[in-house]
Amino acid sequence: MRQVNAKLIEDAVAALVVEANIVLRKDVLAKLSIAYKKERNRMAKKVLGILLENAKIAKNDKIPICQDTGFPVVFVELGQDVHIKGAELNVAINRGVLIGYKNGFLRKSIVSDPINRKALKYTPAIIHTELVRGRKVKVSVLPKGFGCENKAKIAMFNPTAKLSEIKDFIVDVVRGAGSDACPPYIVGVGIGGTQDYAALLAKKALLCPISRRAMVWQPIAKAIAKQSKLEADLLNRINKLNIGPMGLGGKNTCLAVNIQSYPTHIAGLPVAVNISCHALRSATKII
Repeated sequence: MRQVNAKLIEDAVAALVVEANIVLRKDVLAKLSIAYKKERNRMAKKVLGILLENAKIAKNDKIPICQDTGFPVVFVELGQDVHIKGAELNVAINRGVLIGYKNGFLRKSIVSDPINRKALKYTPAIIHTELVRGRKVKVSVLPKGFGCENKAKIAMFNPTAKLSEIKDFIVDVVRGAGSDACPPYIVGVGIGGTQDYAALLAKKALLCPISRRAMVWQPIAKAIAKQSKLEADLLNRINKLNIGPMGLGGKNTCLAVNIQSYPTHIAGLPVAVNISCHALRSATKII
């Protein structure tokens, strides 16, 4: 059994919070650069150039990419041969979030009471913990801005639903978001499981590199090929919406579509969509 001091996790989370908020992921930055080179709409190209410049300034000057520094969502893959000592895992994570947000001069965005909405705080984070094989702890921090989080949708389809209906739903979610969630978007899709699990899959899909296909449940080549085609078809349809960067038109409404799937019940077919703005921010560390 490997002993891991909770302070290591706390320190890692504190650093990841700052990194995620000021350094745009390499895969997202690469896709933005490709979009800029290919864009022919003059205003859209100008906006993409501004987004690239904004990312450069944020990294060089160590300031947030966006004024909305997000709701901290933390994903933990905890090795089953690890024992955390010194503090509870969730306590260490929330301490790290608090320290990171304070030291990084990041905005308070959390209200303790979602109805009365009074004092602003840095915590608590949303924490998802998964037990896996091994002696390591993998921590990923996803600060989720709420301009795009507000556009998330879920639908409970009949099990007899056609693939065309599911595609229409996903595209319509993006159409409904319009320019409000700061395109170009990255679209995470969760298919299967239960209502709550489909929503989690859609968010986890945003952690996957957008330069390659997201992981599926079934390790079968045929299923992977079908999913890759579905992601490509959806990306093509979404980009034909002509919403474009910040709603100014052009061919780059969406940079990528990532799908995660899971087995579901014979009587249902949950489909969830979670949209990220162009500033898809996450950072990961293995302890």
